[in-house]
Amino acid sequence: MVATVSPKGLYILLISVHGLIRGHNLELGRDADTGGQTKYVVELAKSLARQVAVERIDLVTRLIVDEAVSIDYKAPVEQLSANSRIVRIKAGPEEYIPKEQLWPHMDSFADNLCIWLSEQPRLPDIIHTHYADAGYVGVRLANHTGLPLVHTGHSLGHDKYSRLLAVGMGIEQIEERYHMQARISAEEDILSCAELVITSTRNEIESQYELYDYYTPEKMAVIPPGINLEQFHPVIQGQPAISQAFQSKLSLFLRDPAKPMILALSRPDERKNIVSLLEAFGQNKSLQKLANLVIVAGNRDDIRELNDGVQSVLTELLWVIDVYELYGLVALPKHHSAEDVPDIYRYAAASKGVFVNPALTEPFGLTLLEAAASGLPLVATENGGPVDIIGNCGNGLLVDPLGREAIADALLSILQNPARWQEFSSNGLRNISRFYSWDAHAQSYLALLQTLVSKRKPLTQVTSTHQFSTYRNRALFTAIDNTLLGDPEALEQFANVVRSNRRQFLFGIATGRRLDSVLTILKRNSIPTPDVLITSLGTEIYYTSELVADIAWSHHIDHSWTPLVLRRVLESLPGLSPQPKSGQSRFKVSYFYDAQIAPPMDEILGLLRQQELSVNATLSFGQYLDIVPARASKGQALRYVTNQYNIPLDRTLVTGGSGGDADMLRGNTLGVVVSNRHQEELSNLSENEQVYFANGAHAWGILEAINHYGFF
Repeated sequence: MVATVSPKGLYILLISVHGLIRGHNLELGRDADTGGQTKYVVELAKSLARQVAVERIDLVTRLIVDEAVSIDYKAPVEQLSANSRIVRIKAGPEEYIPKEQLWPHMDSFADNLCIWLSEQPRLPDIIHTHYADAGYVGVRLANHTGLPLVHTGHSLGHDKYSRLLAVGMGIEQIEERYHMQARISAEEDILSCAELVITSTRNEIESQYELYDYYTPEKMAVIPPGINLEQFHPVIQGQPAISQAFQSKLSLFLRDPAKPMILALSRPDERKNIVSLLEAFGQNKSLQKLANLVIVAGNRDDIRELNDGVQSVLTELLWVIDVYELYGLVALPKHHSAEDVPDIYRYAAASKGVFVNPALTEPFGLTLLEAAASGLPLVATENGGPVDIIGNCGNGLLVDPLGREAIADALLSILQNPARWQEFSSNGLRNISRFYSWDAHAQSYLALLQTLVSKRKPLTQVTSTHQFSTYRNRALFTAIDNTLLGDPEALEQFANVVRSNRRQFLFGIATGRRLDSVLTILKRNSIPTPDVLITSLGTEIYYTSELVADIAWSHHIDHSWTPLVLRRVLESLPGLSPQPKSGQSRFKVSYFYDAQIAPPMDEILGLLRQQELSVNATLSFGQYLDIVPARASKGQALRYVTNQYNIPLDRTLVTGGSGGDADMLRGNTLGVVVSNRHQEELSNLSENEQVYFANGAHAWGILEAINHYGFF
């Protein structure tokens, strides 16, 4: 793939994988995945598309075909404006599933997105990912194309992990439900790869990103999100504050609807902490006498049919209402639309009420901006984005979300003091337009992007000296050790299969061994000469029997590779001893790993990240530690080769047997794990839909997989 910058303007690719994303009537609050992030990325796409410096915006998300959700989400393309659109890419099952269940399908999403990009007139200038799952995809795209990666986290795994522990959730429960270790590992890789990290607040950089090994504040920038001031504004004189339909919904709950409204609007998610808000209200008679509490928490028909997390929060809310006998004082409406939300804010402001966000942590807090733009004073969590919002706007109070008395006292101090209420309301209205407009956000954003694009060097293109076969439309790549080798009879049968079908497919070897070692093994075992050799763990590529080296690949993977620094960092670690020169190469630093005394791999990876070393490190066969450039691996080299030959990944059978083979097997390839004593290193691939675990060992497993997939 070759990236070129158009003189017309920037082409920006936004990626936001999970949630229900469409250009109209966003289903905010439907579940934990359809919240502020989905609204942010749609508004960002629309805002950027209006800028003169922008030629094209594509917002990429997941294609969903599910009778339980709108048909809008199965449209491959949805136009937002003349130069912006939503593009939906297949990933995993067709039905809508929570983001925690999407992780095994992200490699497939990346492969499908690469195919889609290859069909476009040109590549984007920038890849901008949102949340960890999209970041995982973005790292793979950036490594493949050399394009700059920009990332916005929205929420971070480390911070979420500590908050969940603080509310009493056990480590095993957190891991089972949220796959937190995989997420945090992905976030470390994102920070290593990204050239720019955009945050909403300074607090996010200093209190949340600081927890990561790869913490580089110098490549982080604060750009607060914007808000649509045409949609969110105070009550216009002579117009009703709220629709009659929603007012009638509130009247079902409230004994005296004219009292000031304490408004909370969020997803019914335990992290939003709305149960604590309700308990604070239930424990304070003065607050109950003075105001009503309205909790707008998503939409529901039957609580029993909702997922466990949402069901738990809503059930507990009803339980607390019953315990404190809050009937007539608390409204928990069952339905609201996106069009209702601005009116709800205005109605609360007209009642001289307060907006409250008691979340355990709030990465930013878009609802705080919406409420402030409508004239509402704020009471908000002291953890995260509200610190900056209230600091900039001077329109409310920060509280400890775990302190119920503190929440009640803050609400009372505003509701009982009309002068303070007016001061906070006026400050919010004045400062929101000053600090949080979409135009200001887009202009600050584009200034940073132009700097990245101007610094980027185009990928070096070297004319290929080997000829690609046009009649082969499938490929088979195999590792050598404990995969192809190990059983002479099976190897002989496999060699016969290769010879008899040679004109039908491309035959390749992908190994951690150096070229000279591979050639010796091929000759000694009478293995047919491969069409392609991927050697030294994906750092070298050779073609045909003439062994033509791919120089373009060497140029591509040389990005940020500093082997001398790498060796200096690792030389003092116990349990690591350098492999002989025959095991090393220009782009591969290799050690023997003694598990009895060496640090765990997590600690080694942490050390490399702390030293800002952007690399791929793999442990194979329990004793070989290999470190290569971030853009190199067997899987990345294989994708480069199949792209050169124009062979689809879903017609590429890939076999492996140890940890170094993992990224070859993930995604759209026809993956095969042969049976051997090291296959447990690949056990985490069992969740991947397109990885076959063979019963046969060594080459028997490859032959078994050829039949399993009907490869010929």
